[in-house]
Amino acid sequence: MATQASNTRSESTADPAATLDVLGDDCARTILIATSEGPKTAKELTKRTDSSSATVYRRINNLLESDLLAECVRFEDDGSHTTAYEATIDALRVRIDGDGITVGVADSSD
Repeated sequence: MATQASNTRSESTADPAATLDVLGDDCARTILIATSEGPKTAKELTKRTDSSSATVYRRINNLLESDLLAECVRFEDDGSHTTAYEATIDALRVRIDGDGITVGVADSSD
């Protein structure tokens, strides 16, 4: 039986199918990977994904709605600030059993 460290949080997502649908998109996965390295702006994510800004914003919204991404403010050296996005999870677990499909997320923020 595996145990979790006390500084991790694990919970099931409200809509497993929606979470899996979001992660089925290559652009959304690239955004999630990029933002797991630290906060990124939409402009940085557009360059990273090689997608249009409209596509990136749609994927950002999908990830925000699925609680896989969070909005934050990033302060620049010149004192300006901009909206950035950061992954909210470290791990994703999919379980399939007689009760259906459960998608569990874990992060180390707690």
